[in-house]
Amino acid sequence: MIKKLDWYLIKKFVGTFVYALLIMAVIASVIDYSEKVKDFVKHKPTTMDVLGYYQNFIPHIIALLFALFIFIATIFFTSKLAYKSEIIAILATGASFNRFLRPYFIGGGFLCILFLIANHWFIPKANKKRIDFENNFVHEKVSYSDHNVHLRLSPNLYVYVQNYDYTTNTGFRFSSEKVDGILLLEKTTAERVSYDSVKKIWTLYNVVVRKNDGLKEDLKLLPELKVAYPFVPKDLYEDDAVKETLTTPELNQYIEREKLRGRESLNVYYIEKYRRTAQPAAGFILVIIGACIASTKVRGGSGLHLAIGILVSAIYMLLLQLSQTFSIKAELNPLIAVWIPNFIFGVIAFVLYRKQVT
Repeated sequence: MIKKLDWYLIKKFVGTFVYALLIMAVIASVIDYSEKVKDFVKHKPTTMDVLGYYQNFIPHIIALLFALFIFIATIFFTSKLAYKSEIIAILATGASFNRFLRPYFIGGGFLCILFLIANHWFIPKANKKRIDFENNFVHEKVSYSDHNVHLRLSPNLYVYVQNYDYTTNTGFRFSSEKVDGILLLEKTTAERVSYDSVKKIWTLYNVVVRKNDGLKEDLKLLPELKVAYPFVPKDLYEDDAVKETLTTPELNQYIEREKLRGRESLNVYYIEKYRRTAQPAAGFILVIIGACIASTKVRGGSGLHLAIGILVSAIYMLLLQLSQTFSIKAELNPLIAVWIPNFIFGVIAFVLYRKQVT
């Protein structure tokens, strides 16, 4: 059962976490506004648009720095307890260190589960609105697709576009190929293409259609041809930011589609997928580390504990960034890359915990 001691510590824990969250969110929003104020003046979004943007920007910051927030909150309020000798009083009643940590497990577990759910479903929806705003009022609009884009639309259908001009809705040097194993069944080439977003149909201009049936070849020259290919112009531009806007089920579907289309490396998307689970787990591990570090009264008080907490957080972020870079650039397994920092800090948490209970 949750007793008065548990409620007391949980309220302090959650209250400190929310307070740290609000402070950091305000600071991050002010810094972001100072960086984007010139773009706001240039593109003139309404006040409601800007307020809506920061409403969705704050969840992005929380997702980015959740482990840091919960760790600093743990360090801060535990250090305060130690400084006021409250921890000594609790342990003097006969309570074990395990008993003292119970509220940390409950409070930290609750916050991490809450963040886990938000990370997979709610934060991506907020990110979609945030990125849409940035595309409309901050970033310059993309005028051209990537060059020499190849897409695999189905197991036997491939398309190629040299480049696509989004301002004129025109693509150049288009070709599509239908194959059966190593046999080319049909090849269609066009000098130009355009897309009808209402009818979802591609229009090809100055078309050459070649069909092969064994030794028989059929050639057609057409001024115009309408075809419903299963892709849209935005698929010709590789935008990695899309991974942040997809819920986990949508991200899984996106990865499968990109696999089919023959994309060379999908590690950046796998990292995003696995990070959404690894980050809350990291938060829970850091809660244990923070409680073990800050529960001992030291001469430097809260200041020393906070300095240690910031240093540990920086090391964690550095390890995470380093392992992700190895995954993207050196093809390290993305699941291993995301969980390496958790494994290292999990060992540290276990050592610190055993030191406190023995």
